[in-house]
Amino acid sequence: MQDWQEKVTVNPDVCHGKACIRGTRIMVTVILDNLADGLSPEKIIEEYPPLTLDDILAAISYAATLTREEEILPLR
Repeated sequence: MQDWQEKVTVNPDVCHGKACIRGTRIMVTVILDNLADGLSPEKIIEEYPPLTLDDILAAISYAATLTREEEILPLR
């Protein structure tokens, strides 16, 4: 599993404290939304040149960690 802690940071002074890729203002949610919309990692990197494949994998790993840590309400 990707060690997302090296790549993902949360700073209250950057993007309202939302999780971002370290050294950028690109929020993890932007990456995940693009993946959910069907964009390939390569296309996301093309659209956001500061990103690397490791950054995208870290965003996915971060999201996976959140789903393990958070209690999910039943879907309706």
